[in-house]
Amino acid sequence: MKSSSMSAGEYGRTLAGVSLNLIVRDVDRSIPFYTEVLGFRALHQTADYAALEREGATIQLHADHTYARQPWGPQLSGAARRGFGVEIRILGIDPDEAERRARARGFTVLAPAKDWPPHGWRDCLIEDPDGYTFSVGVPLQT
Repeated sequence: MKSSSMSAGEYGRTLAGVSLNLIVRDVDRSIPFYTEVLGFRALHQTADYAALEREGATIQLHADHTYARQPWGPQLSGAARRGFGVEIRILGIDPDEAERRARARGFTVLAPAKDWPPHGWRDCLIEDPDGYTFSVGVPLQT
């Protein structure tokens, strides 16, 4: 498990652009999906929180109980999938390799890698342990 001496406030001030903040049931269970399948680096990790980065993209994972005081916090206790209706797209990840790594580690592959000529890229659709959906791919070669 990684940790750092940087405070939450110090880290927060380093963020720019779009950053995803995902609420997960178990940070330790989620980390392999983000590091081993998607190739993010864990900058900081505790049992309750992880800061991840890949090519300027940042994802923060927070354990459910850290959001218990939010007005919608009680809804986190249900077994429903998270993030339904949101597809997180990340370009620059080889979809065939991501699919292979996801399958090898027992993660759900919702759609295998395939070319999408109208969209101009090849991608696969995979799901993290809480049901967040990721479409990862690369531009098609012309």
